[in-house]
Amino acid sequence: MREISSTENWLLITLSMALSGVIYGLIAFPGEPVIIGAVFAVLMGLPMIAFERRIFLRPLHRRIERLPTLAYIIVALLIYELLMSAGYAIAGLLLWSLNLVNPKAISDILIMPFHVFLYALAVCALIVFILRVRDLLGREVFTSMLISRYRRPVKEERVFLFIDLADSTSFAEKHGDLRAQEYLKALFAAFAEPVRRHKGAIDDYVGDAAIVTWPLERGIKSARCIRCVFDILDDIEANEAKWRASFGQVPRLRAALHGGVIITAEIGVDHHKIAFFGDTVNTTARLESLCKSLGKQVLISSELAQRMKLPKTLDIEDLGAHAVKGRGQTLGVMALKQLQKVEVVQRLPLPVPAE
Repeated sequence: MREISSTENWLLITLSMALSGVIYGLIAFPGEPVIIGAVFAVLMGLPMIAFERRIFLRPLHRRIERLPTLAYIIVALLIYELLMSAGYAIAGLLLWSLNLVNPKAISDILIMPFHVFLYALAVCALIVFILRVRDLLGREVFTSMLISRYRRPVKEERVFLFIDLADSTSFAEKHGDLRAQEYLKALFAAFAEPVRRHKGAIDDYVGDAAIVTWPLERGIKSARCIRCVFDILDDIEANEAKWRASFGQVPRLRAALHGGVIITAEIGVDHHKIAFFGDTVNTTARLESLCKSLGKQVLISSELAQRMKLPKTLDIEDLGAHAVKGRGQTLGVMALKQLQKVEVVQRLPLPVPAE
């Protein structure tokens, strides 16, 4: 399936919003130009979607995300209604300036009528519910279940990233299980933005580890899977002071990357899940366990590394072939480390002086 770009995604959202406005206008205001409903819908809906996608008011969004589900829904509805009211007023003024609407009073284009409010509230509640379910399942899983992509098992190629907290046991022993859970929650939240930025999907959380996956072509494009790992590490380092202030230490992570053929299938009856089966998943887990024994923070299989152009900002160490438990043959392993800025400059070719 072809990856939809961010521009195409927003175009689809805008067209969907416009269509909903046209349909409502045809039902509620037959005979009026359809562009009126489209303009109102787009200017009312896009601010709400932009807020939900963290395009603006990001600190506010992060605050309400910490709320319990019921409180989150109530606060989100209030914010969405405020955004839609502002959009309604802007749309009304725009259409008035273009002589497409002729209100009896200025308040008619600044204040949403009650029937529009009820319609907007119903649509808003539905969108909040759908987005909440999508967040719980994961965007890719939600879409796949919606279109029944994996109702029958599918053979495909994927990249997997296993990223693990190295000091979780000692932290729990020192601070207790509840505090350790808060620590993990904050850490997994820090993973979300880099994973989203690099077009990945968090498949699962297993203890103190997160499993991230990409369709192979998407994951190796521009070395997204590798850049995702180091963006996470950079984010942790950049917020070192906050981690120490909140938890008394900075997370130490271990990560492993591998890719290959797997079987993807939707399983379960009362609880549905899209699961991945095959040697590739197990090998990635075993590779992550090698980080500790080899004393390396980030490992990648040679098989996966050879399928992409590695960033020049990395120091790549070939560790040779290693036996991996549960795998019949050895696995080529490479260690990745980010070069310091000074080292990167030194590795760049010197400019040729003009003759």
